[in-house]
This record gives sequence, C-alpha cells and structure tokens, in this order.
Amino acid sequence: MQINSLKGHLCMTLANSFWGLMSPIAKIVMVGGIVSPLVVTDLRIAGAMILFWTISFFKPHEHVPHKDLLRLFFASIFGIILNQGSFLFGVRLTSPADASILTTSMPMWAMVFAAILLKDPITARKIIGIASAAGGAVLLILSSDGGTTASASGSGAYPIIGDLLVTTAQISFAFYIVRFGDLVKRYSLITVMKWMFTFAFICLVPFSARSLMETKWLDLSLNEILALVFIVVCATFLAYLLIAKGQTILRPTVCAIYNYVQPVVACVVAVVLGMDTFSIVKLIAVGFIFFGVWEVTHARSREEIEAHHKKEQEKALAQEKEC
Repeated sequence: MQINSLKGHLCMTLANSFWGLMSPIAKIVMVGGIVSPLVVTDLRIAGAMILFWTISFFKPHEHVPHKDLLRLFFASIFGIILNQGSFLFGVRLTSPADASILTTSMPMWAMVFAAILLKDPITARKIIGIASAAGGAVLLILSSDGGTTASASGSGAYPIIGDLLVTTAQISFAFYIVRFGDLVKRYSLITVMKWMFTFAFICLVPFSARSLMETKWLDLSLNEILALVFIVVCATFLAYLLIAKGQTILRPTVCAIYNYVQPVVACVVAVVLGMDTFSIVKLIAVGFIFFGVWEVTHARSREEIEAHHKKEQEKALAQEKEC
C-alpha cells in the first residue's frame, strides 16, 4: 500500500511539473506570433486524442455503456474544455500575475467539493496545509520579476471578467477531480482519456478550425516545433495520463494540492534560464508550499477518521465490560 501511494504522489508531481514547464516553454511559441493560444489549445486536445486512440488500438477493447459515455462527456467539459478554455480567455482579459495567483484557489475548491460530494471531512490540518501552500505560491509569484512586472503593467482590458474566467477554470477542474474520479477506477486510463479528449475535440474544433487553417505552419522554427511537441506530448498527453493514474490512488484533495508544484517548477526554470533571480523570499515561499503539501497529504481521510472512532468505541465497550 505504501509503494502504491508513492506511485500516486510521483504521478501527481510529474504531471504538475510538466504543467509548470509548459508556461515558459509556451512563450517560445507565443513570442513568434505565428500560433495563437486558441490554436495551441486545439493542438493539445487533437494531439492527445490521436495519441490515446493510437494506443487504444493495441489494448483489449473495453465497452463503455451510453450512461458512462455521457458522464465522460461532462468530465471532458469540466476537466478539459471549461478548464483550458476559461483560463485561455481569462488570461487575455486580466493580468498574468492575477491569473497566476487565482490558480492557487484550485485545491481549496477541491476540498469544498470533496466535503460536499464525498463527505470527506475538512480538518484543521487540511486547512492549514492549503493555506500554507497557497500563501507560499502567492509569495513566490509576487517575488518573481515576471510577477512584479505583470502587476505593474496593468490588469488587462476587462480584469473582473478575466478574474472570473480564471476562477471558473479552477472551479471546473476541482469539480472534475472530485466528481469524476470513479471513472478512472472503473475503466482503463486510456479508455477514459481517449473519450474525454474526443468529446473535447468535437466541442472545440468548430471554434478553432478557421484559425488552424490560417496558421502559417511552414514559418515555424525548429525550437517552436519542439516546444509544441513538448506541449502536446508531455504537458497534455502524459500529464493527463499521470493525473488520471494519481486519481486512482490518492484522495481528490491530495491530488489538488500538487497544483502548487507548478509555480515552484516555473520559478526554478526561470532562475536557471536567467529570466528571474533567486532570493531568500523565494526559498521561504517554496518552504511554505512543501510544508502545505506535506500537511494535506498526511491529513486523515474519512475512512481513517471513521476507523479511529470505531476503534475508540470498541475500546470504550471493552472497558465497560471489564467494569
């Protein structure tokens, strides 16, 4: 059980590391202006869909009833379309700093949904852990050169609408992690992902087909092509596969807390590439994040709390009999 749990933590760490790397790598593509954010999103979804379907041909066929196909459709709405779409348009309307800070709310929403839908208790340790990790992430973002510059450069054309859209992205992904976690336990990960990305592609392609056709693909440099390959293969295909694997092992709140790995990875990459400078403030911020992750991952689950209460009751009954 300990080894299985370790696998879950490793999956969530790797997935969120890929997402943390995606931000600086995506800038390589965006700076040229050839590929728009909408096209990148469509490439992510289409590329992952093709990869998942290709692998599925080498796996035993798995029948999915219409009832669960409908649930997979809604899972794709919350886990892919609303999450990526709302964030995409939200970032364009608000400042990058505000968007980065709002992404720290996702674990909090996951904790709330888990309490409502799964009756997972909101313990003091979870609250302290999420607050510590969120505080560390905000401190890390604000202490970065990019964060202060973004804050100073204005808040975008429609900051309130942008902030609401970014928040919607966090709420939708938190809801996906909590509400649809049973699907990845019922079917193989490849089956779940291929249908989710297929539904997402069907919903998105009518809005992005024109942009895809107008993109000057032959003008892309080798670095831009390699960046797109990383975004599709690592930051989408592998990341969603690892997230799904982590969902089969870890509790939703624990899966969500690994969201705070992303700013740490992005910060490390920025420092290594000379885009940012290291400071004691960043070290303190990272410390807060790791402490928060530790607290949430070691908080007791509903099953553990119920087992403890049952054990206490049995102990009390045994003492009464002795008396």
